[in-house]
Amino acid sequence: MTFPDVSTPTLGRASRHLRLDTLVRLRWLAIAGQSLAVAGVHFGLGFQLPFGWCFTAIAVSSWLNIALRIRFPLSHRLHAGAATALLAFDIIQLAALLYLTGGLQNPFSILLLAPVMISATALPPRRTLVLGGLAIALATLVSVVYLPLPWAGPDRPVLPPYYQLGSWVALVLGLGFTGIYAWRVAKEARDLSDALAATELVLAREQHLSQLDGLAAAAAHELGTPLATIALVARELSRLAPAEGEMAEDIALLREQVERCRGILGKLASLQDDDAGPLDQLSLRLLIEEAAGPQRPFGVPFEIVMTGEKPEPVCRRNPGMIYGLGNIVDNAVDFARSTVTITAEWNATYVKLTIADDGPGFPPDVLLRAGDPYLTHGANESRAGGGLGLGLFIAKTLLERGGAAIEFSNRPAPASGASVRMTWLREAFEADLPQSGATNRELPIPHGVS
Repeated sequence: MTFPDVSTPTLGRASRHLRLDTLVRLRWLAIAGQSLAVAGVHFGLGFQLPFGWCFTAIAVSSWLNIALRIRFPLSHRLHAGAATALLAFDIIQLAALLYLTGGLQNPFSILLLAPVMISATALPPRRTLVLGGLAIALATLVSVVYLPLPWAGPDRPVLPPYYQLGSWVALVLGLGFTGIYAWRVAKEARDLSDALAATELVLAREQHLSQLDGLAAAAAHELGTPLATIALVARELSRLAPAEGEMAEDIALLREQVERCRGILGKLASLQDDDAGPLDQLSLRLLIEEAAGPQRPFGVPFEIVMTGEKPEPVCRRNPGMIYGLGNIVDNAVDFARSTVTITAEWNATYVKLTIADDGPGFPPDVLLRAGDPYLTHGANESRAGGGLGLGLFIAKTLLERGGAAIEFSNRPAPASGASVRMTWLREAFEADLPQSGATNRELPIPHGVS
């Protein structure tokens, strides 16, 4: 069985493509608004404007919508190029209407923001820059070349050039601000969605592994009957065959292997028992060793310090906890200059585990957001996954689900390096089921543990 790669931010990328139905519905809304505005000004207010040309521009947009409805199903998702082309058409169509109705003097010129904002939420930044540049270019054009804004009466007011320049500047600033803001908000939502999806993939993988014991028990149960039949036949053959000779030796070997198979199947069947033996439980030291063991071959020595009164805390084997701790140890090994220090402290109330390295530590801007998905900076390019910060987010999520409170910090001077401290209530750490009980996300960091 293979599992998707969770080290790259491609999870759910296809689902981000704009649905054609969304753009078509928005365009119908724009068509309705444009038609009402043109008809209301021409017939309701009695203003003179190029009515035929205006409705020709609106009709072209309507024909495009009808053609898209006929050609593609409602669920069709557009690739970035097709979505960019459709949004560019919307900008050009609106610019044509503005040319016919006063240019930037028309208060509806603010609607040029809409296609750019839609692009910022769903398309790559380069596409949004192209559409923003197109909107600015056309806004500049219609600010200079346009048909006069229709007014009632013989005297038409003339707006000063500085007012038109101010409208142009306001439109450009609006394009920049709304585009950047919408892109930033959408990016954070996408990053968080990707990171959560990756976390679920990791948990699903560990769940598949944990379910192998159930499959083994089922296999042992199914194989028990034919194995018993083989044992019965072998016993009958040993009774009927001569006491000595090659056949007797073969039958004895067969009965020996049958008993061996019975023993193996008995072990497999016991994997689902509540009392799974010593491998189902880990002392705090064994938990540390299991998390740090895969990193020892990389040549960075570990210093493990255990402090606390007997008995040592013991927890159930939890793949999520082991994965999370292993990821934090992996990060410490990546940045350590010479040593990684793992300090375990406990008392009757708390269990505290600190993983520290002697590397450069967290930069101040990263320290404030440590654990966020896809947090990158120049110093962490060597991390697993290309420095995406996704692994640390997954580790933090898994450990918090197990009841841990996590604190990221830098070691106090004169020492250097980063430090990650995890604290559990001892009753949560030693619970029969790791996920049972309330998750203590607001757990205070104790000061009396020594």
